[in-house]
Parts: sequence; C-alpha cells; structure tokens
Amino acid sequence: MMKVRMVTVMVVVVGFLTTSAAAKLYKVGDDQGWNPNVNYTQWSADKEFNVGEWLIFNFDKRYYNVLEVNKTSYDSCNDQVFITNITRGGRDVFELKEARPYYFLSSGGYCYHGMKLALVVQEHPPLAPAMAPAASNASPNSLTSSPQMSIVSLIVISIALMTNFSW
Repeated sequence: MMKVRMVTVMVVVVGFLTTSAAAKLYKVGDDQGWNPNVNYTQWSADKEFNVGEWLIFNFDKRYYNVLEVNKTSYDSCNDQVFITNITRGGRDVFELKEARPYYFLSSGGYCYHGMKLALVVQEHPPLAPAMAPAASNASPNSLTSSPQMSIVSLIVISIALMTNFSW
C-alpha cells in the first residue's frame, strides 16, 4: 500500500513539474524593455504565445505602467477604461491564462509613442514529432526546461531507489 501511494505521489509531482516546466517567460521588448519608441509589433512577430506562458514587463514605474485593455482602447490608445492594471513595481509578470487576443498599453500618452502590445495566445503549443530532436528557436530571454527535466528525473529515480521500489 505504501509503495502504491509513493508511486502515485511521484507520478503527480512529475506530471506537475513537467507541465509547469514547459512554460516560457518572455521579456517584453527583450533588452529594450517596456519603453517608448520600441516596436512591440516587430518584437512579437516571430513569437508564438501559448496558454500558461508568462510576460515580464521591465520599466521605470515612476513614468510608465502596464494596462491590459480591449481592442478598441488599444487601437485608440484609450487608457481610461482598462481591464487590469498589472503594474506593481516595474518588473511585472503577467500569465497568459486563456487562448485569446491580449492588448496592453502604457497610459499618460506613452501609448502614442509605441508603448502598446497586441498578441494572440494559442491554446497549446504545437506538438513536435516524438523522435525529432528538439529545435531551439527560443530567444535568450525565454526560459525553457530541459535542465529542470533532468533534475526531476534524478529526483524520481533517487526516491525510487531510497524506498527500495521494485520496478
């Protein structure tokens, strides 16, 4: 009975870590951050955003902020009616929780200077063929999980060995 519980716990932990480890964190604007006169349309053009991934906005909170808005407000740079103010401290993260278009802008007229971002989030990342080598087109500012998966595998094997688990 104890072995069954241990195996169940290990499967749940590995499943959780595998799913959460696959998420990416995108640094909006890369090294330029969230600032005026950055082309965020160009920045996002070569990226595929998926549910469960994260955006991080780096900016000077004394001048700028990040508001999630609807398409109408995005198109007109209207900062008066926003969905969410995600500004907390100038290094703010935002989880892409559902498949849909997202629109962000900075208030105070900065939207007119390019501080706006529109992106479309997909339900799931495209599945790679099982035997194909992993293609790495991730930018240095996106976080991926292969080292984490190795650690998880080692932990699971170690637990199995320590509990005299017989395969």
